[in-house]
Amino acid sequence: QVQLVESGGGLVQPGGSLRLSCAAAGNIFSIYAMGWYRQAPGKQRELVASISNRNGITTGSGETNYLDSVKGRFTISRDHTKNLLYLQLNSMQPENTAVYCCDAEGILDQSPREYWGQGKQVTVTS
Repeated sequence: QVQLVESGGGLVQPGGSLRLSCAAAGNIFSIYAMGWYRQAPGKQRELVASISNRNGITTGSGETNYLDSVKGRFTISRDHTKNLLYLQLNSMQPENTAVYCCDAEGILDQSPREYWGQGKQVTVTS
């Protein structure tokens, strides 16, 4: 099992910045991809950014992917030494308001697994 705990949500003004963190614990060596999803009220959940490494997320840098609307403004990164996943959100706009959740995917006991954090509210408002 893998446990994910997010931190860093809150209120921010338009144009402002925020950093979300996701602490991973447990069988992290089984994980090959991690990402940030968000869900705004009345909308479907969408993948904002992800980082993956076919050899395992702990083995080094991975391939990153972003939702088109956040490219150039949001950055996903990982601190291997602390088992932390980050999402840096810059130039934020009201449409970025949502609950942001950390996600991890892996293989454990030869079965695919997916894990979720509890989510953090991010609100962009003046």
